[in-house]
Order: sequence, then C-alpha cells, then structure tokens
Amino acid sequence: MASQARKTLATQVDSEILAAVHDLAQSEGRELQSLVDEALADLIEKRHRARPRPDVMAAYQSSHARFSSLYKKLAE
Repeated sequence: MASQARKTLATQVDSEILAAVHDLAQSEGRELQSLVDEALADLIEKRHRARPRPDVMAAYQSSHARFSSLYKKLAE
C-alpha cells in the first residue's frame, strides 16, 4: 500500500497478543505501527479472497442451471 494520510485508531488488544506483537516488532527491527498496518492489510486481502468474484459466480450459476442433472449423476 502506498503511504497515505494517517488516522488515529484507539482500540483494546488482548495483553498476550500485544506483548507478542511488540516482541515481533523488536525482533524484526520494525515499528509496531508497521506490523499493525501489515496485519490489517492482510485481513482485508484475506476477506476479499474469501468471496468468489461476481463473474465466477455468474458462470457457476449458469453452468448449474444448464447441467444440474449431469452434476447429480456425476455425484452418484
């Protein structure tokens, strides 16, 4: 992600998770903020990949409508 204007985020984190993230940041020589940015970006990407693309779903639905009896036979 390109560097953009930053906003403040105030939240609470489990103390063990926060300690582990602090340790990780220190061992990697990074700022805590960079790990938070990375974690949030990874979460967003993960959630986007979890949903099929609309064109893929449309193709699936079209195929299912056309070949549902064949799919049932293949499943048997």
